Amino acid sequence: MESDFDWLAKPQRNKIFKVIPFKRPSSSFGYSQAVKGTWKQYKEETGNNYALRTRFKDSVDFIGWYTNKTQKILNVSKDDAFKQYIAYHEGWGAFKNYKKNQKVINLAKKVEKQSSKYKNQLIKCKNSLTTKKYIIF
Repeated sequence: MESDFDWLAKPQRNKIFKVIPFKRPSSSFGYSQAVKGTWKQYKEETGNNYALRTRFKDSVDFIGWYTNKTQKILNVSKDDAFKQYIAYHEGWGAFKNYKKNQKVINLAKKVEKQSSKYKNQLIKCKNSLTTKKYIIF
């Protein structure tokens, strides 16, 4: 069931003569910005029939499902944030043409940089959590 605030997660409408609202550029929606067809495929393949694009936990699960499928379909490692982002943004079919789209390449570079930063933070955090510490009373 969609909420009264679903319009907040939808892409802005195109406008005719810069003022008259027209149709939206895609069916992307929700936290994951998943398009209708791919969301339907996700629900069918996972059996998560009650998943909503507006529910955060469902969107996160969708992203994990999509990442796994990208690895299987396009042979893109889950550790390759650059190519995973491009596959997510462009879709599996259009992935092969991404080198023609400099805007997407620039966005993917930003995602790759942020991913690297998070990996380094996780390594530091993991080391501090796994170090044995003794407390003497």
